[in-house]
Amino acid sequence: MTNADAPFDPRLLRDAFGCFATGVTVITSQSLSGERVGLTANSFTSLSLDPPLLLFCPANGASALPVLRESGRFAINILDLDGQAVADRFTKKGIDRFAEHDWQDWDGVPVLASAKAAFACTLHADHDGGDHRIIVGRVTRLALDQGREPLLYLHGRYRRVHVG
Repeated sequence: MTNADAPFDPRLLRDAFGCFATGVTVITSQSLSGERVGLTANSFTSLSLDPPLLLFCPANGASALPVLRESGRFAINILDLDGQAVADRFTKKGIDRFAEHDWQDWDGVPVLASAKAAFACTLHADHDGGDHRIIVGRVTRLALDQGREPLLYLHGRYRRVHVG
């Protein structure tokens, strides 16, 4: 095991954080003028059952962040095994990220039709998180497809659950 004292080498810190397996989500929102925005994120977690809260942490420079904060509404789309193309698409700039996939409208918030789970949220809190924001959402609606397997991310690569 490599032992390091602060200040940490950014690559070593990123690799150490990457040892924790996460799910893969696409966060979506829509501006007041109808512009749809979104980003891929794996920094997502449940926070509270009562009230129903979750959080995710987008980079300060995420292009979708201003729209999300202004509208105060967003969706978390948890991707299934077939969602890698969606995840990759939402990391690209200069393209229509919503093309090539089916979307539903949940009261003005785009939700991926093939998501393993989806949560529509209102903005509950927005906190400083260094080079990221900590966005807390209050869940107002959800859907779950228990028949789909989740897409995972570990050590910088997409993975699948292996039970054995």
